[in-house]
Formats: sequence, structure tokens, C-alpha cells
Amino acid sequence: MDESIVITIDGPAASGKSTVARRVAKELGFEYLDTGATFRVLTLAAMEAGVGLDDEDGVAELAGKVEIGFDKVDDRHLVSLNGRDVTDAIRRPEVTRLVVNIAGSAKTRKFLVSFWRDYAKGKKIVVEGRDQGTNAFPDARHKFFLNATVEERARRRWLELEEKGIKGDLATQEELERSIGERDESDTKREVAPLVWQPEDAAVIDTTGLSIDEVVERIVSKVRGEVK
Repeated sequence: MDESIVITIDGPAASGKSTVARRVAKELGFEYLDTGATFRVLTLAAMEAGVGLDDEDGVAELAGKVEIGFDKVDDRHLVSLNGRDVTDAIRRPEVTRLVVNIAGSAKTRKFLVSFWRDYAKGKKIVVEGRDQGTNAFPDARHKFFLNATVEERARRRWLELEEKGIKGDLATQEELERSIGERDESDTKREVAPLVWQPEDAAVIDTTGLSIDEVVERIVSKVRGEVK
């Protein structure tokens, strides 16, 4: 019998879901799964292997060959590709721009959904992404959807990239804002598992103007008594 307890935290690009999900997992003593990172790892793997991102069969075949790993060192969640740490590499702007090609692939998504479910089996876990509550874990005990204005999301992502020194060829925050808006449109209109902005069975939280602490507290206070 699967005794998993899954909490899903979904949202569009740069909505703060990753930071919030990590903090919620820490507060509750749960494991954490960044599903977006798995798409990014496959994007990076395809780029390095010379597999065209529009080659759905080629990317799906590659997905079955690579090893995606997760680890936690102190408070830092690490992501690996075939044993190599790619935590920062998968956040580079060139990967961000191309990951949409992977996200829209039905074959690759089918593989990853199976990967996520296997990884979560038997665990108390916080899973974050864009469609975890609507597609990957429709029976999750608690579901949340985080949102913020495009301007606020661009500001957050710009500060994050600046702090890590990985802005790449993005010259201005306005360019990043435009990039996030394009990603929103792509995520919403894609045929495979599109982003649902108002999921019926999820608690929607507008994080614009809220601190990370405030968002985490809202989620933890709602679920703490029910996930012991």
C-alpha cells in the first residue's frame, strides 16, 4: 500500500514556488522534488549530446538513458546529470529559453511523470512544478498554486541570476520580463498538460508583495495538522 503524502505547489515561471516549496518541505520535515529541474536536466543533456530539441523521439530516447539525481547538502538542494552536479548550469538563460521544447513533448512528459511518481512513492514529499496537482498528482492531499505579476516575477528572477552571476546574454530586466511573458503564453497554450491558472481544487496564493516567510506560513499553517 502506498503511504505517500504529497503536497503540490504549482505556479508559472519565477512565481517563487521553488523557494517556497523547499521551505515548506523543511518546516514539515518532508522531502522535496523540483520537477522543473528534470525538464531542465533533459534540455541540458540534449544540448550537450547534440540531440535536436524538436526531435521528440530522440529526446525521449535520451531521457531513458540519462540518470537524474537529487541530493541535499546542508540546506542546498542539488541536481545531477549522470553523477555531475548541474544545479547552476540548468538555470542558465539559454537552458531556460529552450526548456519549453521539452515541456511540450508528450513522450518526454510521459516518461517524467512516471519518474516523479516513482520518486514520490512511499514518501512524505513536497512536489513543485506547473501541473503537478492537475496532472501528475491529481490525488495529492494538499494542492497550492502560486502566482505574481510578470513584473514581480521578472524582478525576482533577475536578482536570483545576478546573485549567481549567470545572467548570460540577458541585457536588462525588461528582456527577462518579456521572456517570462512568452513562457507564460507557451505554457498556457501548449497541447500537452497546459498551465491551469485557476485550478479548481488548489488554494491560489498571489505572492506579489508577500515575503517568502508569509507565503510559507500560509501553507504550513493550513496543512500542518493534517500531515502528521
